[in-house]
Amino acid sequence: METYFFDSYAVMEILKGNKNYDKYKDSDIVLTKLNLFEIYHNILKQFNEELAEEIINKYKVFAIDFDESVIKEAAKFRIQNIKKGISMTDCIGYILAKNIDIRFLTGDKEFEKLDNVEFVK
Repeated sequence: METYFFDSYAVMEILKGNKNYDKYKDSDIVLTKLNLFEIYHNILKQFNEELAEEIINKYKVFAIDFDESVIKEAAKFRIQNIKKGISMTDCIGYILAKNIDIRFLTGDKEFEKLDNVEFVK
């Protein structure tokens, strides 16, 4: 089974039933607490608090921490890609995925042409 860094976009697409993400449902998942915030926030806006609680409890076990080196590298990456408007959370996730040698799973158009990305719409 392959491991992927699931950005918030990927989790939301799975929850919405996007069939293009079906093959990733059984993958080993990595994300951060920053992603948990985005996921919880999006579910609260689009659905309800009960579902948000259910989903955060499901995904919190996959959250890993990151260190100062990831913060620094992600900040540099964000500056290099400032025109793309990539969020802080996505910059950290992308750099973390590269550093632990797993692919960054997303459908965010800003990542479509970058290396180490599993781009799925």
